[in-house]
This record gives sequence, C-alpha cells and structure tokens, in this order.
Amino acid sequence: MSEWYQSVAFQPADTQPSDQQPELAIVALDNWALTKVSGDDTKSYLQGQLTCDIASLGEDESTLAAHCDPKGKVWSVLRFFHFQDGLAMVQPASIEATQLQEVKKYAIFSKIAFEKADVVLLGIVGAQADKWVAEHFGSEGNVRQGQSGTAVCIAPNRWLLAVDTDTASELVNQGQATLLTHEYWDKCDIDAALPRIEQATSGEFIPQSLNLQALNAISFTKGCYTGQETVARAKYRGINKRAMYKLSGHADHTPAAGDKIERAVGDNWRSGGTVIAGYREANGRATVLAVLPNNLDDDTAFRLAESPSYAWQRDPLPYSLEDDD
Repeated sequence: MSEWYQSVAFQPADTQPSDQQPELAIVALDNWALTKVSGDDTKSYLQGQLTCDIASLGEDESTLAAHCDPKGKVWSVLRFFHFQDGLAMVQPASIEATQLQEVKKYAIFSKIAFEKADVVLLGIVGAQADKWVAEHFGSEGNVRQGQSGTAVCIAPNRWLLAVDTDTASELVNQGQATLLTHEYWDKCDIDAALPRIEQATSGEFIPQSLNLQALNAISFTKGCYTGQETVARAKYRGINKRAMYKLSGHADHTPAAGDKIERAVGDNWRSGGTVIAGYREANGRATVLAVLPNNLDDDTAFRLAESPSYAWQRDPLPYSLEDDD
C-alpha cells in the first residue's frame, strides 16, 4: 500500500498553523497497520490476550486494548472493531511484526487466523468530518460498514477509515478536503492524550502507566488474561507510580518515541520519563505524550534530554486519572 500513499500529494502536516485548522482534512495513515482477525475462536482467544472485554464488543463500537507480556508490560496498544467477517486490529506499523509474533504464540490450538488486510488507512479530521462521514458511510453508529470499507469514530469530528484503493483514490480526488501527512494524526492523538506503543517503547510500561484505565481499555471483571496479575496489583495495591502526561515547549526536531525527558529538581536535572509520541509545528513549538512519575508537582519544569536549552511545561489532560472506585 505504500505505493498508493506515494501517488497522492499529501502536504506536510506542519504547514497547518495551529490557529488555522482545516475544516476537513484527509490524513495519510501510512505509518499504521491493520490486521484482520477471524475464525470461530476469535473473541474467546483474544479475551485471554487483551486487557479489554473484547467478548462484549458491539457491532457499532470500537475499543482500545493493551496486549501485554506475562509480566504485564505492554507489547502494543491496539484499536479493535468489527471488520468484514472478523475483527480489525489497528496499531503503529513499527510494532506490528513484534506484536503479531507474540499474540499468535498459542493460536495453533484455536480456530483463529491473523491476516494483513489489503486496505488503505485514512484519517478524517475537522469541523466537517462528521457530516462528511455521514454522506459517505451513513449516519448510524460509531462503526459504519460500507460496501468499500469501514469508518470508525475516534472522537467527535475524527474518524479512521479502512477502505480499498479505488475508494481511497475517489475520496482524495474529490477536492473537498486538505490532504495532510500522518503527523497531523499524531497531533490529534496527542491533543486527545491517546497512547500508542512504537517499537522503541514496546515492553516498557504497564497499561496504567499509559492511562488505559481512564480510556475504558482495561476490564477488571472479565477474568484472566496475559499480564492480568500485574494490572490488578497496580489497581488494588497502588504499585503503579507512573502515568502519561502532555508536555509542551520548543524543540529543534520532532520528538520521537523513546526520547528521554528530564525534570528539574532544584537547580539540577534528573531523569524524568520517556516520550510516547511527539509533534512539532514549523515554528518550533512542540507537544509530546510522555510517561512520567505520577507524584510530580504541577509546576515542575521539564526538558528534552537531547535539547537542554528549552524548558517545557505540563499541560492539562482531557480526561481524569482519578480512580472512581
């Protein structure tokens, strides 16, 4: 599918000023991958592999989930939804091969198949996105199935499309939308504080360190799954000492997954955390999602370890990390 993306004139995302967002943008999600999971045992098998309650996933719903190793460290953060004759599993392309190798380890004993889907992934973003999707995929549900693909609501006026190449070409050639590179989707994910795991950060964090409990991606009632003991201890014994936060500041380059954050302690700087995802505008203003200690003062100063000249600050999250229980 890389050839299809290369055939379209997607504009660099940082050409869009932050105060002049397009009313409608189609974003190339060429750095994401969709795997179709199908077979009689699909939900029962995945139920024992994922943090979410995949067995109760409705036809018009999508869910985030973590796939963990036996110690509760996250291989990947995935989005699942009904797709064709099975389920779609969407994640960053950099981690796809590693995660698939792990999730398929015991699949030989189940009626389940994992298949790389022959689709184009696009993001639809902007004030006109809901209206546009309704015109092309209907107006009912957060997951909408069309003859040539699927539309999945990520947030109000933000959709993920999985479509065939002919449909993708037709949509981008209509001329209704600004065409942007995948960094614009990164910006949207950071604004919404939605975690992802790239190859550089796989196996580093437990699900609660990525705020997945606040995003309804962890079921504490469904029963056993790989890594469940660690996830349960983090909730009921308070062993988790980290969370994911939004930071902003100035950067000479786009911060990348795995980059290190330092925090101010008096007049000194100490190791602070790890970047999960980053976005940089053309003027140098940048934002990141980063896993940090969850006991820091709100006014703690931060900096990128590789760019120590610029001080960064913590920004509010769009959801609460307070435990309702």
